[in-house]
Amino acid sequence: MDIFFLGTGAGVPAKLRNVTSIALKLLEERGAIWLFDVGEATQHQILHTSIKPRRIEKIFITHLHGDHLYGLPGLLSSRSFQGGESEVTLYGPKGIEEYIKVSLSISQTYLKYPLKIVEIEEGVIFADDQFSVETRLLDHGILSYGYRIVEKDKPGVLLAEKLQKAGIQPGPIYKKIKNEEPVVLDDGTVIEPSEFLGPKQKGRIVTILGDTRFCQNAVALAKGADLLIHEATFAKSEGKLAHDYFHSTTHQAAEIAKLAGSKALCLTHISSRYDRSFLTKLVNEAKEVFPHTDIAEDFKEISIL
Repeated sequence: MDIFFLGTGAGVPAKLRNVTSIALKLLEERGAIWLFDVGEATQHQILHTSIKPRRIEKIFITHLHGDHLYGLPGLLSSRSFQGGESEVTLYGPKGIEEYIKVSLSISQTYLKYPLKIVEIEEGVIFADDQFSVETRLLDHGILSYGYRIVEKDKPGVLLAEKLQKAGIQPGPIYKKIKNEEPVVLDDGTVIEPSEFLGPKQKGRIVTILGDTRFCQNAVALAKGADLLIHEATFAKSEGKLAHDYFHSTTHQAAEIAKLAGSKALCLTHISSRYDRSFLTKLVNEAKEVFPHTDIAEDFKEISIL
């Protein structure tokens, strides 16, 4: 599981940072990419990476401000020409379906793959045997959501040596035990999987928030997260400006991570007023509150172990 930042700026594209888009790479887990927000020129950013648009399985839009979705119609269209045939599910606030249908209709764009659009409300919006995704409303003036992606716990490592000592040789039985299925041997002995599996492997948690002021829903979504990705549009000295524009400062993002007990924080959605020389100052401001802080840059990748 890896996070790849395609755009990390706020408001408008800049030379240092494109507008917001984040890829959650689940290539080992399910051979897929999930995108969170698709700001203008996201597909151009993808051209500089190894990401294949045909691998995109799900797209999650946090809110309907242009710097988070103006790249969406183009990306959906181009995917048809880049070998994408599998279904894409698009999640977003009320209005996302109209935006996409009008954009594709007026431009007479035909998609060669199924597109499912889900207009979300708070709660669990997706769950299967690998992952669940929960969303809650944030504080941004318009509908803006945060996403909590939870990987299901995985069975422990198969204790093959212990099985062999018990006289059970490798074969289909091993697979059943690894899948946590009880096995009845020919002599009637019942093999309980728990006796031959190591401790369960705890699933990872990633929290990706949309634009927001400091709010309790952000804390709830980030609780115990392995990685919290939080906007930090402004430096700590710009608290009033952040409040007026429904955004957060570096200190506020760090406070959310601290209250939530997150393991790591990455700041993103950085205002273009801050040049590269100012980045260390922004990180250090957050570290005053939450030491395990990093700052996103375009094309930065973070592995979540």
